Amino acid sequence: MPEHITILVVDDHALVRQGVRAFLEIQPDFQTVGEADSGEEAVDMVADLHPDVVLMDLSMPGIGGIEATRRIKLISPLSHVIVLTSHHNDEYIFPALRVGALSYILKDIKPGELADVIRKAMRGETVLNSRVASRLVRDWRGDQDNTPNLFAELSERELEVLRHVAVGRSNSEIGQQLTISEKTVKVHVSNILSKLQVMDRTQAAVLAWQQGLMQRME
Repeated sequence: MPEHITILVVDDHALVRQGVRAFLEIQPDFQTVGEADSGEEAVDMVADLHPDVVLMDLSMPGIGGIEATRRIKLISPLSHVIVLTSHHNDEYIFPALRVGALSYILKDIKPGELADVIRKAMRGETVLNSRVASRLVRDWRGDQDNTPNLFAELSERELEVLRHVAVGRSNSEIGQQLTISEKTVKVHVSNILSKLQVMDRTQAAVLAWQQGLMQRME
C-alpha cells in the first residue's frame, strides 16, 4: 500500500464534498488531491491526476456518476471507484457495478467505516452496503418473486451468440459457427448489449458466466 492513498471526491453538493474532505484530511494515510462537482469534471481530473480512489456520487448534472465511472475505468484502470450515494435501488446498483465500481456504499456510513472501505479498496477488496448486498444476492440466486431472469428478453439466436461471445469468439468466428453473416452477428451483439444493459461484450460475457448461463446451455 502506498504511503498516502490519493483520493478524488466527486459530488455536486459543496457541503458534502467539504465534509468528506475534512474527514479524509485528518487521516494520516489519506491525501485528497481534488474535488469535482460533475461527472465531466471528474473524468478530466482523473485523466490528469490518476488518483488511487475516486469517491463517486451518482446523481449529478451532465453525464452522471455511472457514465463517469465507465470513462474513468477506461482512462485510469488502476483507480478504484467507490460509489458513495443515497440510492440503493436497482437502476443505480447494477449499472454502477457493471461499469467498474469496486464498492457501493450509502451516505449514512460512519466516518470510520468509510476510511476502512477506502483502505480495503487499495487491497482490491469490495465493500457493499448491507441492503445493496442483499439485493445482489437475491438477484444472483434468481429469486423469481423479486428478480426477473436477466436473459428472458434474449431470443434463442441471441442466446447462441452470447454463448460464443462468452468463450471469446470474434464476430467473424461466430458467423462461421452459426452460418450467418458477420453483419448479422454485429446486430445480434448490439441487441444483446442493449437488452442486458451492459456497455460491451466483455461485460456481457461476465454476466453469462456469473449467472450460470454457460452451464445451463451445455
